[in-house]
Amino acid sequence: MEHLIDIEPVVLALGEAMRARGWRLAAAESCTGGLLAAACTSVAGSSDWFERGLVTYSNEAKVQLLGVPAAVIKRHGAVSEETVRAMHAGALRAAPVQLAVAVTGVAGPGGGTPGKPVGTVWLAWGGAASPQVRRLQLEGDRGEVRAATVRLALQSLLEAARGL
Repeated sequence: MEHLIDIEPVVLALGEAMRARGWRLAAAESCTGGLLAAACTSVAGSSDWFERGLVTYSNEAKVQLLGVPAAVIKRHGAVSEETVRAMHAGALRAAPVQLAVAVTGVAGPGGGTPGKPVGTVWLAWGGAASPQVRRLQLEGDRGEVRAATVRLALQSLLEAARGL
């Protein structure tokens, strides 16, 4: 968690924005393994706006807990735009929230392919009506890729909560 120390101001601002709107957040995580939920809940008062986190590291968990169609994972892979979109939609279905975030990626050091090298991460965030999706290509070791994913996800959520 030493990589996450610098994100506290973003989490505090996210909490303020979520409280101001009366919104709650759910997270569906794969490559970050719960680090995003841990970051959100690291500040006092986060129970006002953080609803739940689902760590769906395996493909089976994505299917069972989030309703990601197995055919989507088979056709596009766990690290894909289609899968992260389905994870995001599943998080919104799984919780009474207005905002959700989903992440899936290849944190390394192994697991990369020519089309999806280590550091490839898909991020989806927003509400049901306006999900945003972004492909990231991050540098660094496993810890750095995961920490950067958390920082970028939190910043994206903050912008969404502020209506930017």
